[in-house]
Amino acid sequence: MKSIRELYKIGSGPSSSHTIGPQNAARWFAKRYPSKTYYVTLYGSLAATGKGHLTDYIIKKFLHPGETIISWFPDEELPRHPNAMKISDGTNEHVFYSIGGGSLKIEGFEERKKAEIYPEKNFDEIKKWCLENNKTLADYCYNYEDKNIKSFLYKIWNVSKISIDNGLKTTGVLGGGLEVRKKAKELFDSIENENFFNTDRAKENAIISAYALAVSEENASGKTVVTSPTCGASGILPAVLKFAQKRFDFTDEEIIKAIAVAGVVGNVVKHNASISGAEAGCQAEVGTACSMAAAAYATLLGFDMKKLEAAIETALEHHLGLTCDPVLGLVQIPCIERNAVAALRAIDACDLSHILYRDNKVSFDQVVKTMYETGKDMNKNYRETSRGGLAKNYY
Repeated sequence: MKSIRELYKIGSGPSSSHTIGPQNAARWFAKRYPSKTYYVTLYGSLAATGKGHLTDYIIKKFLHPGETIISWFPDEELPRHPNAMKISDGTNEHVFYSIGGGSLKIEGFEERKKAEIYPEKNFDEIKKWCLENNKTLADYCYNYEDKNIKSFLYKIWNVSKISIDNGLKTTGVLGGGLEVRKKAKELFDSIENENFFNTDRAKENAIISAYALAVSEENASGKTVVTSPTCGASGILPAVLKFAQKRFDFTDEEIIKAIAVAGVVGNVVKHNASISGAEAGCQAEVGTACSMAAAAYATLLGFDMKKLEAAIETALEHHLGLTCDPVLGLVQIPCIERNAVAALRAIDACDLSHILYRDNKVSFDQVVKTMYETGKDMNKNYRETSRGGLAKNYY
C-alpha cells in the first residue's frame, strides 16, 4: 500500500475525481507541452457529470493560456476506469485516468507510480502485525511513514478545522441551478432551541451534522477541503473528529493519531477495492469515509482491535449498494446530507461494536471485497453518471 499522503489531499471541491484529478492532468500536460491550443476529450463519468462537477472549468484554468477545446463522450468508457480523459496539443497526446481521491494514472507512464511503503496488503495482515508486535494501528502507520508524517497530519487537521469553521459562518444559495440553501450555520445556531433538540443526544447529533454539512457545503462551493478519502465524502471524518475533540477534550496529538488510523483503513479500501464513485458507487466514497471515521472515533475512545474492526466493518457493510446519483451532476443532492448521515452512522457503528465484536462473523476485508464486487455489478446509471436514482426522478 502507498503512503497515506496519497489518500489525504488538500484541494478544491466539489469532486476529487472530477476536479483535483483533471487539474493535475492538465497541469502535468501543460508543463511538458506548452501550446496555443489544447484538445481535451472526456469519457464516461467525467463527461456525464463533468459540467456539474466543474471539470471543464478546472481543465481550462490549468491549461491556460492556451485555447482549450473540449469534447464530451458520456456513453464511451475507456478500459481502465470510467473517469478517463485524453489531452492533446495536436502532436503529443496522453490518456489520463482519475481513479478517485484526486489520484491519477497516466497511460504509458506506469513508472510514475508512487512507492508502496506498506508491505501488508489488507486489514488482516495489518492486524496480525499489530498483535504480534504489541502495537496500535497508529504505531503501524508511524512505523512505515517518513519522519514528517505528523507534520503532514497536523496540516490535514488544520485545513479540516478551517473548512468546518468557514462552513459554519456561511449562508446563501449554492450555485448550479438547484437553488440548494446552505444549512450548516442555521442548524448550528438553532441547537439550543429546545423545541427542536430536547435531549442531549439530539443536540450532539445536530452538532455532528452541522459540522459535516459545513464541510460539504464548502466543498460544493468549490472551496478548499481535504479528500477523506474524496471531496464528495470530505465532511464525515472532520465532523466526527471535531465533535470528539469538543466532547472529550482530546488533544491535537491524539486527533492526528486518529487521522493516521483512519488513513490506514482508507488505504486498505483504496488498495483492495476503490474509493471512486464512478467505479463503485457512493458506497466507495461515503461508505469508506464512514469506516475511516469509525476507525478514528474508536481509536480516540481506546477500543481494542476486535472492537475497532467490528466498528469499521459495520460502518462499511451498511453502506453496501449505496448509489452515486448526483442530481444535475452537482455534488449537492443527495451528497451533502449524506455526509451528515454517515458521520452519525460512524459513531453508531462504534457504539454497536461493544456488542457486535463478541460474535462478529464478517471481517473488514470481506466487506471491502464485497463492496468492490457490488460496485462492479452496479448498473452504470448509478455510478456517478446522473442517469439513475434521484438524478433521474428529481423534478
